[in-house]
Parts: sequence; C-alpha cells; structure tokens
Amino acid sequence: MTSKMNLIHPPSDELCNFIIDKLGVSQSALELGIKRCSLENSPLPIVMWSYGLITISQLNIILLWLKDN
Repeated sequence: MTSKMNLIHPPSDELCNFIIDKLGVSQSALELGIKRCSLENSPLPIVMWSYGLITISQLNIILLWLKDN
C-alpha cells in the first residue's frame, strides 16, 4: 500500500512580493522561510512565524491577504 503525501505548493511570487514590499521582511529571511517550508512541507507564513522571521501581527496581515487574494 502506498500513501500519497499532500505536498504544500511553493509560495506564489505575489505572496513573496507582498511579504518583502508591504511588510519589509528581508530577502534573506524570505529565502530561509521558503527553504524551511519546502523541507517541512508547511505553509510559508506559519514557518516564518515559527522561526521568528515575522511577528504574530505580520502573520495575521499575511493570512488576511491570503484570504482576500
């Protein structure tokens, strides 16, 4: 029996641009978040928050943006 993992899709360019342009997160922090979310198969905003790359306020802003986009 084989099981298929539900893989998280890589973050969109729009999300990455939003995180850098609107929230002021550095390119290097975003790149680390992308690398970790791929390794952990977890959503980028959650990974970035769990590693202290964004604040809880920034996480809420990203989640609202994701809901609207």
